[in-house]
Amino acid sequence: MHYAPEPLHIPDGFLSFTVSILCWLITAITISMAVSRSNKSLGERQVPLMGVMAAFIFAAQMINFPVAGGTSGHLLGGALAAITLGPWAAMLVMTAVIAVQALLFQDGGLLVMGANILNMGLITAAIGYGLYRSVASGNRTLKLTVAGIAAWLSVMAGALFTSLQLWLSGTSQLQIVIPAMLTVHALIGLGEALITVAALTFILQTRPDLIGENSESAKGSRGWVLAGSLISLAVVLLSPLASANPDGLERVAGDLGFLGKGASASYQLIPDYTLPVLGNTSLSTIAAGMIGIIVVGAIIVLLGQGMKAKS
Repeated sequence: MHYAPEPLHIPDGFLSFTVSILCWLITAITISMAVSRSNKSLGERQVPLMGVMAAFIFAAQMINFPVAGGTSGHLLGGALAAITLGPWAAMLVMTAVIAVQALLFQDGGLLVMGANILNMGLITAAIGYGLYRSVASGNRTLKLTVAGIAAWLSVMAGALFTSLQLWLSGTSQLQIVIPAMLTVHALIGLGEALITVAALTFILQTRPDLIGENSESAKGSRGWVLAGSLISLAVVLLSPLASANPDGLERVAGDLGFLGKGASASYQLIPDYTLPVLGNTSLSTIAAGMIGIIVVGAIIVLLGQGMKAKS
């Protein structure tokens, strides 16, 4: 019986060396900007909130939900993180999540990790924050509506950029891969929008002062950090229920005939979110998820503490 979630990210072999390096350059420049901006604006209470958001997004990405045609999708979380934390902190959170997924769980290739961070973390955060900020002074209904639209568009943008990278790499023809990717991800984006709106509704009803830059001066955030940590653990407990259907990119790769280009990881630590000592069991998936949320949370907290110490 299958318990672990399907691999989610671009594997090595799908993109050419040139495209992979170009994506790394763009990603590195953007991350350096995020670190610089966060150094200047990071608040005392925002660091643990960043850790909780990283843990939650990691946990939520383990749960693939089924969409039409035997395909599954999963939360990206870039828009949610950006709306909650601001764009620069969100980019650091998404970078940590995607890097841990690749390095520890062999989810996505190492050469193409820059592309995965760019597509799923940086672009999604920029779109989510930009659109939400345009209605920052509006009422709650307007904010939630725009947040949902931003979340959907962030998924579509990630799919579009992936399509362009596949085309530039000579992996697939542009006129074929773009319609295929956008069609399946239009449905996956609806799930992203629903999850994002649900999470923001909860936050706006309970602690609206934790949204965006306000979180830098939020008071009494310790209880929220504990609650967020417990929610992340609860999500991990649900991870064995994730859909085993291929995700959007895997479905398109299979349909268009380039799935076989994917290269296996050069090493294995916790491959496919399964602890080798426990085998392919639900307990193994849960344990892997627990390790993941602890690692990403710790990385963000240590990064934040280090940046504050230098500022």
